Amino acid sequence: MNLSLLSRYAFFAACVLFTLISLPFLGDVWPLTLLTFALSVLGVIDLCQHRHAVRRNYPILGNIRYLVEAIRPEIRQYLLEGDQEALPFSRAQRALVYSRAKNETADKPFGTLIDVYQSGFEFIAHSIRPAPVSDPRTFRVDVGGPECKQPYSISVFNISAMSFGSLSANAIRALNKGAKMGGFIHDTGEGSISPYHREYGGDLTWELGSGYFGCRNDDGTFSPERFAKQAVDPQVKMIEIKLSQGAKPGHGGILPKHKVTQEIASTRGVPMGQDCISPSSHSAFSTPKELLDFIVRLRELSGGKPVGFKLCIGHPWEFMGIAKAMHETGILPDFIVVDGKEGGTGAAPLEFTDHMGLPMREGLLFVHNTLVGLGLRDKIRIGASGKIVSAFDIASVLAMGADWANSARGFMFAIGCIQSQSCHTNKCPTGVATQDPLRQRALVVPDKAERVFNFHHNTLKGLAEMIAAAGIQHPSQLEAKHLVRRVSATEIRLFSHLHYFLKPGELLSGDIEGEFYERIWRMARSDSFEAAAG
Repeated sequence: MNLSLLSRYAFFAACVLFTLISLPFLGDVWPLTLLTFALSVLGVIDLCQHRHAVRRNYPILGNIRYLVEAIRPEIRQYLLEGDQEALPFSRAQRALVYSRAKNETADKPFGTLIDVYQSGFEFIAHSIRPAPVSDPRTFRVDVGGPECKQPYSISVFNISAMSFGSLSANAIRALNKGAKMGGFIHDTGEGSISPYHREYGGDLTWELGSGYFGCRNDDGTFSPERFAKQAVDPQVKMIEIKLSQGAKPGHGGILPKHKVTQEIASTRGVPMGQDCISPSSHSAFSTPKELLDFIVRLRELSGGKPVGFKLCIGHPWEFMGIAKAMHETGILPDFIVVDGKEGGTGAAPLEFTDHMGLPMREGLLFVHNTLVGLGLRDKIRIGASGKIVSAFDIASVLAMGADWANSARGFMFAIGCIQSQSCHTNKCPTGVATQDPLRQRALVVPDKAERVFNFHHNTLKGLAEMIAAAGIQHPSQLEAKHLVRRVSATEIRLFSHLHYFLKPGELLSGDIEGEFYERIWRMARSDSFEAAAG
């Protein structure tokens, strides 16, 4: 025990002893004496503090543990992480975005680093007769049903929802200016339309969350007058009701009070000095039919602009309840955005990030199949968001049923994000996700806007080349039969054979072959999000 005690306190004792012995010779060894004195003071602090047992048992030396723990993410990311380790985005994925954003070649020599014989490997099959490479500027889809007076032609690749408040003013400026340059749309996130969204005039999707920021009464309920005032602005092209978010479905949104500036408070219509919280559910509607009535109301108030909703699929009967309400009332959203649980967020409980919500592809297939089964797929557009950064990512979701893809973190990388995962601390090292004026000053808007444009343009150029090799001229021609997955060491399967696809009108025919869809359809209710008995 005595030897253990000596070993634990030896370094601390040596620092104290050297400090005392060297005092008479201070003029010759003062730098070393100053160092050992500082370490001795640290050792005394370690012994007196009550928070960390390791520091009390190992004064001075115990601090090494916390130092290494603090820099572990950076050490792993820059020195130890493999190119294909996705945490949450791999080095290879980040390098691809950085190269395309800087307009540098993203070509790779010598061969793939991916094990093509590992289960889960995916690819698009090529054609013996490749098609001519199309102009990426033509990769657009019209959004807007019969009741929509101002339809919008949307790019197949766009900026996903990220709010001012979560992102800095300069980040919003750069994203919106890049969107303006490239002719694609910028989703505001639920934090409403800030002055920085308007500065460069890029097209906007205005996202309405449960907090109704930018169109709320003092009690947090929806204000039709305030909504109409902003929604009729020509810069706002589409309205998106956020039902849930992939990374924290059912949790609502939180902007910590230390990130709520006067600008954010003014933009959102919330008080200063308080956490800005979005409730977990909407107060403007509580049933599927009421949701559709709300869509009609927003479409009228906005002057006939496309209105839809975004959700991460949870209980499948809830979405089918909305679909059943569409069938019964004839009221249709103009679009639906499917968010996956792999999507990002500024902050969320670990349990929600890891264990809540359906992954994007399964959710996308379910939404696509449901609309096909009701004979509504040609009347409603579908967007998809969740960990999309490459041309193959876009192609894969379009093949699974989406009309366009949204990316948030991909465009964050384009404006300088280094995946430090400090978004919730207000200490983002690149000025992307912070309200600190000095930190965000480092983000130079003209340069980063150019990178946003380059990333979008070069990614769609890559998509054009990829689908041309598959014998396709427009992304809308992609189908599940074009996507292939390895399911074992000796077998690959087309996605059209791997998944079940409903036939048009099958849910209404009374002869539903898919047991899962038949069961959930019976459980769905148009008058409630609760499941039907039995």
